[in-house]
Amino acid sequence: MTATLRIRGGRVFDPANGVDGEVRDIGVRDGRIVALDPREPVTQEIDASGCLVMAGGIDLHSHIGGGKVNLARLLLPEDHRRGLEPAPLPDNALELPSCGSCTPGTLATGYRYAEMGYTAAFEPAMVAGNARHAHLEMGDVPIVDHGAYVMLGNDEVFLRLLHDGAPPEAIRDYVGWVVDATKAMGVKVVNPGGISAFKFNQRKLDVDEAHVHWQVTPRRIVQALARAIHELGLAHPLHIHASNLGVAGNIDSTLATIDALDGLRGHLTHVQFHAYGTDGPKKFSSAALRLAEAVNAHPNVSVDVGQILFGQTVTASGDTMRQHANADLGSPRKWIGADIECDAGCGVVPFRYREQSYVNALQWAIGLELFLLVDDPWRVVLTTDHPNGAPFTSYPHLMRLLMDKPFRDEQLARLHPDVAAHAALKDIKRELTLSEIAILTRAAPARLLGLADRGHLGVGAAADIAVYRERGDAEATFSQAAWLFKDGVEVVRDGRVVATPVGGTHFATPGFDPFIERKIDEATEPHMRGQHRYRPIGHDELCACCNGGRLLPAACTPPGG
Repeated sequence: MTATLRIRGGRVFDPANGVDGEVRDIGVRDGRIVALDPREPVTQEIDASGCLVMAGGIDLHSHIGGGKVNLARLLLPEDHRRGLEPAPLPDNALELPSCGSCTPGTLATGYRYAEMGYTAAFEPAMVAGNARHAHLEMGDVPIVDHGAYVMLGNDEVFLRLLHDGAPPEAIRDYVGWVVDATKAMGVKVVNPGGISAFKFNQRKLDVDEAHVHWQVTPRRIVQALARAIHELGLAHPLHIHASNLGVAGNIDSTLATIDALDGLRGHLTHVQFHAYGTDGPKKFSSAALRLAEAVNAHPNVSVDVGQILFGQTVTASGDTMRQHANADLGSPRKWIGADIECDAGCGVVPFRYREQSYVNALQWAIGLELFLLVDDPWRVVLTTDHPNGAPFTSYPHLMRLLMDKPFRDEQLARLHPDVAAHAALKDIKRELTLSEIAILTRAAPARLLGLADRGHLGVGAAADIAVYRERGDAEATFSQAAWLFKDGVEVVRDGRVVATPVGGTHFATPGFDPFIERKIDEATEPHMRGQHRYRPIGHDELCACCNGGRLLPAACTPPGG
């Protein structure tokens, strides 16, 4: 007899299928959601009466694998001790030793995500030359599925093609080749052209400012990549870390980046760090309203927020230019800068966000304003840009801030007095609903990634199901899943891991003209000739990298295809 599961009597929140708190049963067979007859005998039945039932959470942007994450772990050994020497061993026999708060080890990353009811997380900044390492590291993260966006727009081949006036189809084929070779889920551009420009001693690069060597602008880079992704038919739009991150007045760069898309789809990431004005005596102000108005007016644009929350963390980014500028702000006072020659860069700076810092308090308010001012919840995703704004384990606290205005006002009153008194946040009355939380954390990320069988509870969907007991407030409710099922397998019960299956690997499968390899040879002669031939990762190798987990290829649909 085939094993079947019935989750009985829960309040189901499944916005992708128009279900908003309806009490109903969920049936599962062979790892998929099915319609079960109420009288049909089942192998296992869960009584979810009084509980919330949602699809498993999907984190669209979380730094969980790759070189910079390991550098962050190495830079903060104290984070892995938690003040104890040695760190305590887990009290769960199923959990292997793994620790860390700001950047947990790979094992702890999977355990902590699952305990919160999450079933997938996506690394947003995989360096092409480091793709094998990133996949190996993500393969060590148990339970949750994963994927990665490959970084382009600062590598020498792309910039040379753009500088030399290569036709759009050559750019398209190069992007397709890199995505296929690295087994990426999408494409990320970080400070377009700025990482490369920093290597030529250029200390800033605005949207319409030319790269000192390649003589191309960030606008051209964004346009070329967005067009290539559109023509390849990748489900996820260009993932954009815009110019001038963290700089007062950078709202103008952010709006110019939206304009550069020319109506093509684009996803602006960690937009809290890109929504700063220069008003007021401190010349640093919130531009959340301007950005929200632009997002509301441009249906081709989606965002994730990158909310900051107070306490110790570590910032890890490919944006070497901005991390070098922020190095003196490190807390504790240490940092790492790395140059991935001809490919990308990396900067790691520890940071403690403080409630009585005017800048940090305003950053906190700006992020919440963006969540609450963007009208369409399907185009805004809940993130902290883990670990840059805060560790992903703080998501339940963030959910409470968004759902509970009195609690939000109480927290606001504790901040720097100038922010508490004047932030627009104090006048925003909106409180997100459970359905909206399900959109921001499940349905919207799945849609933006093209995961048709994830993020919802319809018949045929993967049985990634989170069940929560209501515990009086959102933070308590969403901190621990009462049950979590991954592909129909129970992996968490009462907030405790009870099984550790290997997660699957999502990747895109674009088509491209293999003749582009000759162009790559020409562009890299003589200093890198032939190196690209070692980059392609085959399916068998990917499976080995990812501990034998399932391969989850995503078809690409070019326009008219």
